[in-house]
Amino acid sequence: MAGGSAGAGGAGAGAGGRPGPRLDGLFLRRFLRLQAVLFPGWPSPGALMFLTLLCVALLEQLVIYQVGVIPSQYYEVLGNKDFSGFKTLTAVALTLIVANSTLKSFDQFICNMMYVSWRKSLTEYLHSCYFQGQVYYSLHVLREDIDNPDQRISQDVERFCRQLSSMASKLIISPFTLAYYTYQCFHSTGWLGPVSIFGYFIIGTIVNKVLMSPIVSKLVQQEKLEGDFRFKHMQIRVNAEPAAFYRAGRVEHMRTDRRLQSLLQTQRELIGKELWLYIGINTFDYLGSILSYVIIAIPIFSGVYGDLSPTELSALVSKNAFVSIYLIGCFSQLIDLSSTVTDVAGYTHRIGELQETLLSLGRKKNNSYSEAKASWDLDGSHSGEDPVPRDTAFLLERMTLSVPSSGKLLIKDLSLRISQGNSVMIVGNTGTGKTSLLRVLGGLWESTQGSIKMLTCFGPRGVVFLPQRPFFTDGSLREQGLQMMRELCDSWSWLGWYDILSPGEMQRLSFARLFYLQPKYAVLDEATSALTEEVEHELYRVCLQLGMTLISVGHRASLEKFHSWILKLHGEGRWELTQREKMKRLPVGEGC
Repeated sequence: MAGGSAGAGGAGAGAGGRPGPRLDGLFLRRFLRLQAVLFPGWPSPGALMFLTLLCVALLEQLVIYQVGVIPSQYYEVLGNKDFSGFKTLTAVALTLIVANSTLKSFDQFICNMMYVSWRKSLTEYLHSCYFQGQVYYSLHVLREDIDNPDQRISQDVERFCRQLSSMASKLIISPFTLAYYTYQCFHSTGWLGPVSIFGYFIIGTIVNKVLMSPIVSKLVQQEKLEGDFRFKHMQIRVNAEPAAFYRAGRVEHMRTDRRLQSLLQTQRELIGKELWLYIGINTFDYLGSILSYVIIAIPIFSGVYGDLSPTELSALVSKNAFVSIYLIGCFSQLIDLSSTVTDVAGYTHRIGELQETLLSLGRKKNNSYSEAKASWDLDGSHSGEDPVPRDTAFLLERMTLSVPSSGKLLIKDLSLRISQGNSVMIVGNTGTGKTSLLRVLGGLWESTQGSIKMLTCFGPRGVVFLPQRPFFTDGSLREQGLQMMRELCDSWSWLGWYDILSPGEMQRLSFARLFYLQPKYAVLDEATSALTEEVEHELYRVCLQLGMTLISVGHRASLEKFHSWILKLHGEGRWELTQREKMKRLPVGEGC
């Protein structure tokens, strides 16, 4: 262990500093990146279901066309009083209706299956990025620009996939139906019909684009406030007992209602903006039905069909009306999707922003790991410098540490080597950087200057960390790494450990897990703060008996006898290192 001289002595831009989410190039880039996750290649399940949906939708449109022209055929057989033709036409109509109903049901079934498949793919992808290394820690603790990551992964992904699947069938079939019915409309009404309908659609699209843009940013704001409101209730649920001891119900009631009011105010503003969008959508829907008859009336009143009998004209009007109305209906469907598109755009921005942040943090972690690995050769030593003994776990060289969020200086120019058999106890007042130093050792924080190397692995043959608050997953004792407690494991298959165990009991279980793993090094961050000195003494004695080297943070003087070195932090960068056996302070630059 080497001791150097004792030193003398952010988060990204918030949402308010960025432009609001809109239907723009950024939305398109984020949407395409998400599509690459949903359709990773051929033949992926998503791509196969998408192709199947296209085939079913095409068959459905063929059947719909045949159903659509049946009324004109009824006009003809009824006008001619053709009873035999009437029976045949009715049988065909019933068959087509059954076929159409079946195809529509399969269409909805495939869309639902696509929703499940898309949600699985996107959620698992985000999970792989989220749980890579300590990215989830950096996202929650060191970043402030991404609100409610849990909501984005669970709720926003679900809504995004559901809304996207609900509009998938209409979107993929639209190019085919528009091309076919445009041709049919041109054949029936001439160039005036398609030009009028296309102009009508262009105007509707422009109007809806203007009405949709403010809704997207307001929707993103609403989802953020939804997450904040839900988090407040989760905070009360997790801390119900201490809140009750403090009689904090009235204060928390007020603060929770304040978040609710902020959420409801945003929802009112969103509803107000959506009102104009709905007015535009409904207006264009009803205008479309009138436009179709105007298009049909022009050739009739101009004398184009003057030589037809009333029966033939009725049949022709019925057929042409179906073609024109269906073409307008195709465009109206696209306009009606405006509200769905705004939802998808809002969720795209929130999920896409999370994806970008996760990838950025992942690349940063990988680069840091690569740089650290490149600076050491295969022997675990600096190139061109004295080799480091193989029993060394951590090596700090003139390491300076500051709080990432505020830049407050904690430790300056600390040089330290932690090797097997030389346990270290870290002491100091609150806020001097004791736990922060352990975060650097564990790779959660980065040093401001200098270097820090972890020369052992994590796990039974290397180092295990016991944080201040024990962590237990939502599973049985066997799943906590306590397989040796077989009798207890079999009787308690699943329990909420945080609700059942006291803090002292959880710390005991943490040590049981530590004794089972038997690592070479154990980093203990006030891991016995809820236990008596007698129990603490016994646990530390067993650690040393099992051959563990300890790096401990603690306040009790009784712990010093289990350590060879005492590192005392004074704050503002100052520190001192003492060898306990000799009980003398090391001069500057000396160590072992």
